[in-house]
Amino acid sequence: MNAPVPEIVHFQRPELNAILRLYGRMVAAGEWRDYALTGSRECAGFNVFRRTAEQPLYRIEKRPKLAARQGQYAVIGMDGRILRRGHDLGAVLRVLERKLIRAVE
Repeated sequence: MNAPVPEIVHFQRPELNAILRLYGRMVAAGEWRDYALTGSRECAGFNVFRRTAEQPLYRIEKRPKLAARQGQYAVIGMDGRILRRGHDLGAVLRVLERKLIRAVE
């Protein structure tokens, strides 16, 4: 008997809309320039770059297996530190919106 192959984890349309709204504001502020989407059996990722050839500045991840524990969404910095984790994507993205407020001031 073959075990079923797990599906690839992706962001749903409302999740992607929230991320792209933030991305558009950061591009307009001159902070971000490029992004890449990734998907695997365990994690979906939205990687943000200042320049295309660099390491990502931030990774926004969705890990459904952590939904019952720490929360399925996380924002991870360039150095690998988890900046915010939670169950609500909007609340998790606020850590990056604060950086937008500083950029505008």
